[in-house]
Amino acid sequence: MQAFAILMIPFLGTSLGSAMVFFMRGEMNSKVEKLLLGFASGVMVAASVWSLLIPAIELSEAQNIIGWIPAAAGFLFGIAFLLLLDSLIPHLHKDSDKPEGIRTALSRTTMLLFAVTLHNLPEGMAVGVTLAGAMLGNTGITLAGAFVLSVGIAIQNFPEGAIISMPLRSEGMSRKKAFAAGVLSGIVEPAGGLITILLAESATRILPYMLSFAAGAMIYVVVEELIPESQSGEHSNIGTIGVALGFALMMILDVALG
Repeated sequence: MQAFAILMIPFLGTSLGSAMVFFMRGEMNSKVEKLLLGFASGVMVAASVWSLLIPAIELSEAQNIIGWIPAAAGFLFGIAFLLLLDSLIPHLHKDSDKPEGIRTALSRTTMLLFAVTLHNLPEGMAVGVTLAGAMLGNTGITLAGAFVLSVGIAIQNFPEGAIISMPLRSEGMSRKKAFAAGVLSGIVEPAGGLITILLAESATRILPYMLSFAAGAMIYVVVEELIPESQSGEHSNIGTIGVALGFALMMILDVALG
């Protein structure tokens, strides 16, 4: 029951953020959006280091494996996996008229939704693999650590939920449909987490690789999407401030509570 609750926390953050479409009029202020995108980037980078890569290295060394080998291999594979999905899944980024992935006749709003769903997948995987480590025992990963990671991702999912639903609203969707679409984009988080748990529980040996894999997938999203969007146009320093705040908050949460 505890594991299920932890798995659902990021989804709750996305859903609550998507509900902002009922309270906000027009498009989100560009400065606020840059700050939130930067904040999300900082949280994900800090989570990748403290909650995923460091535990992967420590667990590898406890298994008498050279620590950096699984960390580096898993990290690069996570990057490659997201790159593959990015190349195959048809999606469209906000403020862009050029779809990515394979050619398709899907609508603009559907491809916007796919872009966000692709973004959410690594977050669910990250929570799932830390939960698997806690459930396996003797891994150095605790339920408290998994909870902290889940809360950290939920915190950055709240503003992201608003960033998701508002563009869909501006594309002509009703508020209810934009909210529902934002919520649907977050379902991949608990689903991806559950699948990751089932895979990781099959063998403790692969857990370091899966932890670093999730880290690589998250960093791909940060470098490919979040940071470029937060740094585009004017007032890029606001995005940088957001990164610093998000990184510091997630680091504090992980060190103090994890």
